[in-house]
Amino acid sequence: MRRRILHVDYSLCIGCETCQSVCEFIHNGRPNIRIYYTVSGLPVPISCKHCDKAPCMDVCPAGAIHRDTDGAVIIDPKKCIGCLMCLAVCPFGAPSYDVRIRAVTKCDMCANRRMLGMEPACAEMCPAEAIFFGKPEEIEDEIRRRTAEKIARERISIGSMESVGRLL
Repeated sequence: MRRRILHVDYSLCIGCETCQSVCEFIHNGRPNIRIYYTVSGLPVPISCKHCDKAPCMDVCPAGAIHRDTDGAVIIDPKKCIGCLMCLAVCPFGAPSYDVRIRAVTKCDMCANRRMLGMEPACAEMCPAEAIFFGKPEEIEDEIRRRTAEKIARERISIGSMESVGRLL
């Protein structure tokens, strides 16, 4: 298995809903990532995290949930019996019941696109680059790089404010 991760940097999300729109387009009107707004108005994209120890896989009595070669947790709608157990145990509220197909659906990290060597559409289309896809070590490096950039910006802004005080 060549594990891949889809990561959302919530500090960069601008709430534009591009991820939700492109997912909705690709998945026939049913987005697997949705933007929810907190009471304070902050946008939060909610989608499957493809957990290492996915409780949805453990609880599915029909064996409809499996992991693909990239590590994505996938639901086979033909095997799904609609018991909603996966919804009950998901800590992120990612799965949803689709009445049209009478099965639970959720993010599959754009399985069809990945088979063609493409990345998930939400990651490719995010204008804020808040969503990225790759190997765990690549994601960890990117998170550290972004954290270093934030720290550097804070230091520069604090340093420039201190120098302003010294000039007076």
